[in-house]
Parts: sequence; structure tokens; C-alpha cells
Amino acid sequence: MTRLRLGLRTRVVAGFAAGALTLSASMALVSYEVTRSELISGRERAAVRSATFDARVVAAGLNTDRPDIGGMLRTLDTGGNRRVLVFHLGGWYSRSADTGAATAVPQSLQRLVGQRGQGIQRTRVDGEPAVIVGILLTPATALYEIDYLRELDQTLRTIGWVLVLVASAVAAAGAGLGWYATRYVLRPLRSVAAAAQGITAGDLTARLDPATDPDLQPLSASFNEMVDQLSRRIERDRRFAADVSHELRSPLQTLAASASVLERRRDRLDERTAMAAGLVVAELARFQSLVDDLLELARGDLPAQLEPVDAGELARRAVQRRGLDPAIVDAPGPEAESPRWTVDPRRIEQVLVNLIDNAVTHGGGPVAVRVETAGADGVIEVDDDGPGVSAADREVIFDRFVRGRSAGARGNDTGTGLGLSLVAQHVAAHGGRVRVLDRPGGGARFRIELPGVR
Repeated sequence: MTRLRLGLRTRVVAGFAAGALTLSASMALVSYEVTRSELISGRERAAVRSATFDARVVAAGLNTDRPDIGGMLRTLDTGGNRRVLVFHLGGWYSRSADTGAATAVPQSLQRLVGQRGQGIQRTRVDGEPAVIVGILLTPATALYEIDYLRELDQTLRTIGWVLVLVASAVAAAGAGLGWYATRYVLRPLRSVAAAAQGITAGDLTARLDPATDPDLQPLSASFNEMVDQLSRRIERDRRFAADVSHELRSPLQTLAASASVLERRRDRLDERTAMAAGLVVAELARFQSLVDDLLELARGDLPAQLEPVDAGELARRAVQRRGLDPAIVDAPGPEAESPRWTVDPRRIEQVLVNLIDNAVTHGGGPVAVRVETAGADGVIEVDDDGPGVSAADREVIFDRFVRGRSAGARGNDTGTGLGLSLVAQHVAAHGGRVRVLDRPGGGARFRIELPGVR
């Protein structure tokens, strides 16, 4: 199972948000508990004071010969939030008829009042939060005052929701701060990434500005030095390739001229000598093609010379250069609207020739060459009838420094990779890309995509 890996910016923002949420939630919880404790304690003290005052009033009325407990309770100012009950000689009394008086006061509180003379307990009465204060008036009489906490409970709920909203807002603010911080911190890294992408695309002039951030000056200096060394090395390699190619062309031309003499007189030679002469001519032609490719690679920094061309005719000409039937080209004929592209005809024709050569050498020969237009983009496909290209080799087959890896994997070490490297270079000069796909029915399909050719 593939694990989802979050980006650096996402992880930093999430860390800021989690830290802000943890801090705000902790502060909110502490604030809520402190506020709740203070409000409940204050309410309990107020309930004790009210119950003590009412107990004095009832105790004074009990000193008469025939005390009227109900009447005394009705004289008490309990408002709409308090309820007073009196337990006297085994019976319960209230301001009015109250069938729930016997069960309103918990037994635990009654025992506590009987033992200590006074007690307080938080509980729920009739489904509502309340605090009950009990005071022993005489050994047979006790007063219990129920103070309902409806308003306090609603207040605590409101405070809780407010603190939750505040914690959420702080977490969002933390995420916003993390996003801003990462945007600022990662800005130099984006500059490095942009420069690296430019270098990958062939722009060896891309550099980092050391004055952008003093803290990143060592990184910028090291990066620029690395690019300078890479540029110098590529320039040395290009110059070396160009020098070698030029030096080889003269002796190759001499050898080719000599080989052509042998080729013309093959009918006068014995069979073994004629066969050897044929092999020499073939290898010299191959060697000449490799030198031409090497020289072309050395001139890869030259810009593409764009001009309108007939794409179908360009493909047919490339096929004919290799002595193949132009009927394998799938493109509009002369009677149809032939696609016209604005490309470098020399480079695109070389691309087609090299792909056809690759198909002949390693793929059993080309079976189709397609030229089509997709919107403003041009597409070229060359199909071969070979064993195909492994998935691992598809990622590196067009690398500039490939050395016939896919050919060697099939036990054929004749590939040098220069032809395919030249394909990649010419396509890159047009801002396009080239890749390898499976051909339905077997073999490989080399697909070239050229943007904005129309």
C-alpha cells in the first residue's frame, strides 16, 4: 500500500496549525475550568447565605406554640430560582403542595445534615442542575434550600462555545501564519528549483543571486560554482566531440573512397575477399553516420532554424533515404490538405532517419510512420516490429549520455546511443518531448510531440 507523502509546505502549515490548536485548546480548557469553578463557588456561597437567612426566619417561627411552617415558608422571598423545603417530625413542608419534596433532597445530604448540622451538594433536581443547602434547625427539623443553576449552566455553555470558536480561530490563524512563513522561507528554494529546471532544459546561464539572502549566500555560491563547472565540462565535451569528428572526417573520406574502388571491383575478387570488401564498405558507412551524429551533437547548442514545411513529404523523404517503401508513411496525400508545420526541417528529418535506423537495427524494421496534427501541436510516431523496450529502459533511452543500454539488454552490443541521443536533442530544440510506448500487437512505438508547430 502506497503511503501518502505530504509536501514540506503542507507539513509545516499542519505543524503550525496543530501547535496553535494545542496551545489555544489548552488555554481554553484552563480558562473554562477556572471560570466554571469561580462561578459555581460564588453561586454556592450565595446559596449558603440565602439558606442561612431563611433558616433564621423559620427557626424563629418554630418557637411558637403552634407553628405554621407552610405560612412561614410563604413569607420567604425565594424569587423564581429557589425552592425551600422543611423536614419536620417526619414530614415534608413547602410553600405549596409539592408531591416531589420527599425525593428532591438526596439521602446522602440528609445524613450529612443530620450528622454535621449543615451540608451542601450539587445534583440534578427535576432534570436541571442545582445546588442544595441543608441546615439543621432542631433535632427533628431541617431546612433544605434548592438553588437551580439554569442561568449558570447556560452561561457556561455559552462560554464553552465561545472558547471553542476562539481555539478554532487561533488554529486557523496559526495555519495562516505557517502558510505565510513557509511562503517566505521556501522562496529561496523555489529560486533554486527554477534555476535547476532551467539548467535541465539546457539553459546553462541560469544562476542564483547571492545577494538575495545573506543566510543562503554559501548555498548560492556553491550552486553557481557547480553550474559553472558543469557548463565548462559540457563545453569541453562538446569541443572535444567536434574536434574528434572533424579529425575523423578526412581519413574516413579517404577510406570511403578506397572502399568504393573495392566495391566497384567486387566482381573481379574471389568470394572471401569480396565478402570482406562488402563488410568494410558497410562498416565505413556506419562509421561515417556515427561521426555525423557525433558532430551534430557537438553543435546542439545552435538554435533551431524554423521554416514552414510539408510534414508528410518530410516523412516520405526520410523513409526513401533509407531505401524503404514510402507507403509506410501514414500522412495526408497530395490530394488532401497536407499538414504544414513550422519546424527545423533538417533536424526533424534527421530525427525520422535515426528512428528508422533504430527500428531497422533493433526493432525488426519500421512498420508504420505516422504524421498528424493535434490542435497546434505536431505528432510523429514510428512503429517497429521488434520485441519492444522494457519499462526500465524507457526512462533513460533518450538520455543524452545513453550508450545503447536497451540494445545491450537484448544481447546486441552494436548500439552506441548516439542516434537516439541526437533524437532527444533535436526534439528538445523544438521544446517537445519524445517517449517510448508499447505498440498494439507487439513491438515499440516511438512518439514525438512538438508543441506549437501550426
